[in-house]
Parts: sequence; C-alpha cells; structure tokens
Amino acid sequence: MTPPLHLKLDLTLDRQSSTSLAEQIRLGIASAIENQVLVPGARLPSWVDLATQLGVARGTVKAAYERLVDAQWLVSSRAGGTRVADLAPKARNVADPGRPVQTDLQSALYQHFLPGPAVFQMGVPASDCFPATLFARLRARAARDEIEAPASYPDPRGEHALRREIAAHLALARGIACQPSQIFIAAGFTGALGVALRVIQAPGRQAWVENPGFMISRSALAIAQFRPVPVPVDEEGMDIGYGERHAPDAALALVTPGQQAPLGPTLSLARRMQLLDWASRTDAWIVEDDYLGELQLRRRAAPALASLDRAGRVIHIGSFSKTISPTLRLGFAVVPLDLVGRFEEAVACLGSAPGPAVQMATTAFMHDGHYLRHLRHMKRIYAARSQTLLDALAARQFHAYPAGLAVVVQLPDGADDRRIAREAYAYGLAPAPLSGFYCSADTQRAGLLLGVATAIEHQVPNACDRLQQLIRKFA
Repeated sequence: MTPPLHLKLDLTLDRQSSTSLAEQIRLGIASAIENQVLVPGARLPSWVDLATQLGVARGTVKAAYERLVDAQWLVSSRAGGTRVADLAPKARNVADPGRPVQTDLQSALYQHFLPGPAVFQMGVPASDCFPATLFARLRARAARDEIEAPASYPDPRGEHALRREIAAHLALARGIACQPSQIFIAAGFTGALGVALRVIQAPGRQAWVENPGFMISRSALAIAQFRPVPVPVDEEGMDIGYGERHAPDAALALVTPGQQAPLGPTLSLARRMQLLDWASRTDAWIVEDDYLGELQLRRRAAPALASLDRAGRVIHIGSFSKTISPTLRLGFAVVPLDLVGRFEEAVACLGSAPGPAVQMATTAFMHDGHYLRHLRHMKRIYAARSQTLLDALAARQFHAYPAGLAVVVQLPDGADDRRIAREAYAYGLAPAPLSGFYCSADTQRAGLLLGVATAIEHQVPNACDRLQQLIRKFA
C-alpha cells in the first residue's frame, strides 16, 4: 500500500511567497516524482484529502493536479484515482518557468532578487514599518487618474511633478542644486545606470570600479564594453591615487561616496576633491551611486559628491528602492547641464521610466511630507536594529562592524562564505557572501553581510545562533 503523501513529501507551503499555493504544490509533487520519492503507479490522495491535510482550498490542490495531468506527470481516472504516470517526464528535461534556474548568479548578481523576506536579506527596506495603507491609497488614486486621463504617451524623461519634488528634496537632503530638467526618471538604479552608459559611450575605455564593490554595476560596465579597473577601498573610501597611477586615462569612475558598498566608509573630503580634480583634468565622467541617500545611521549624511561638482562631470544616480520599496522600480539620474540634450535623446529612443501612476503616487507621498517623516522614522528603527544585531553578535564573539544598512561579519581566512550563505538560506536567513563583491580571487576576503532592515529584533538571537552553528561547521 502506498504510504500517505505527507509521510513521503515535504510539502511545506510558504503563504508569504509570491509563488501561488497551487504552484508550490505542483512543484513539490513534481520534485518527489523526479527524485523517485513517488514512483510510477504510486497513488496520490484525492485532492479533497490533500487540501484538508495542507489547510488550503480544494480548488487549489485540484488546479495543481490538473497541471500535472496536462504535463503527463500524473494520470487520473474515476476507478483508479490519481496516480504517477508510468513514464513521467524528468523535471530537468521539462521547461518549468516556476522554478528558478540554479546558477552562480543565484548568489551573486541575483542576490537582491531572492524571494523574501528573509532575515538579514540586503537590498530591501523594512516592509513591516512602511505606511502601506497610506501609500496604497495614493497609488489607487494615481492609477484611477491615469486611466481616466486622455490617452497619450507619457514623457520619457519622467513626470515633471516628480522631477520637481526630487529636485527640491535633493537640495534639502543631499546639497544638490539642480533644475527638474536635469533629472531623468528610470527603472531603478540599473535603469538609470544603463541610460548613463549609453550616453557616455566609450567602448574599450577603462573605468574605475571599487574593489570590493557592487557586482551588478561592474557587470553593467563590462556589458557596455568598458574595461573595469579594480581600485581598492580603505577607511577613506576609494583610493583615488591608486586609480590615477594605474588607469590615469580612464573614461569613467563609478563610486559609492556616501557609504561605500559593501564596506561602509564615506569617501573623505580630500579624496572627493582629488576625484573631481582628476575628472576635470582628463574629461572623465564620475557616476555617483547614491544608493542609500541620506540613510546614515550614526551621523548626519555627508553631502552628495555632485554638490561639490563645479566642472559638470558627475552623474548622480539615486533610487527609492531602499527608502520606499524596490517593487516600484523607481530611480533617477541627475545629469550635468551639458549632458541634458544627450540624455533627452537617449530616453526618447530607449526610455525606461516606469508608468505615470507609480510616479504620481510617489510625487504625492513626497509633496505631502510623508516621505521625510518616513525617512526619519526608518532611521530610528534601523539604528535600533543595527545596535541590537551588533550586541547579539558581540555576545557570541563575532568580529563585526556596521556598514550602512548592513553589518559586516569577518570570517577566518579560507572560510567558505558562499557555502555558509547558501546553507543559511535553507533556514530562512539570507546573509550575502562578502567574497562575491571582490573583483578577483587574489584580493577577496571572506565575510558575511547581514542586512539590518530585515533583522527584526525578536528574530535576531535565534538567527545569530543558527549563523554561529553554520560558521563553526563550514569556516
């Protein structure tokens, strides 16, 4: 007699996942067939019984079964019930859009796209503290206005009202004096960076990148046919002198001066001036990735590098991913006056701005003062969570230090931080391996980056205990 399904399958359902329950059930059964946990001819419980066992609607299980029958994994008859097909296809030979492809990108380029939320996950804000009801009302109103408005093509530069609000905010919070005409709305940081690289167009030229640094930016430069030159980072940020010695004729420098990603230091004033002087002398461009904006937790945020630019060499890129939500896909570039025309041409032909409704909802959120109040509120919460995490790590004798909205945990030389991060994900933890941020194996250091925003206080002790066990096992 075939044992009950729940004794042979791990059909744990994640009701917070973006994957539907029916799809999770289908994937679980398909995996069991592939791994021969369910053998050909094995009888499955009725969809009514399985729905009761899993605590889901009967139609949910029925939909999963029907998809598996359509794909010839299962056969169903009134007399024989639902059984595994005699010649069930192997999962690895069947295109399955519901299952992520397991590649090295999963823990590197695609680290930010892991399904969540997970404890210590980086790149996402604290969704448990966001004024969701308020923002949902603003989005609903904006969506209604968008539908009721006469049909027309939206401005590829972005909605003027949002550009005006961003200009006012940057003047107040980041020290940047700019006109709305210098601001271009894009699909997140990567959308803005993509437009900037198209405008600069210097294939084959060198580009300074921080080492360690954000791997997606590094890969974007390579795709745009720049030749990335790794420049080391110390307690003063990017070593500008190193860049001048090793690639003085570079066309571009991509930096995170406010809070270096991932190590956290602020680019010192002396190096800021040195970087600006180099760009002015060599007609190079500087792309400022202001990924955290004013979210400094332990001091007042340093003014943006663009606020010091007098030669018009800095392209300032920011986004609302860390302050509101990455699901908005809302970023922006502030460009020098001499580049405005070229940016206008690029976005007119290759525009990447999100739809007007998202932009107008964000405009209202800023205009009514909600955005600044939200930022002040989140800084207090993040500072408290950061301190709670640092205290918990210190109590367990970890060597750790704060780095923006993350905490860096140092590991012994030779520790496999990628393996630790991979194993941790099975326990609902999502630390990022520090080694993946380095440009080459000979310069990398082992460590873990723990996101502060998703380190909810009551979860931290158990999460740190589990992390300690994994480090002892794999370090």
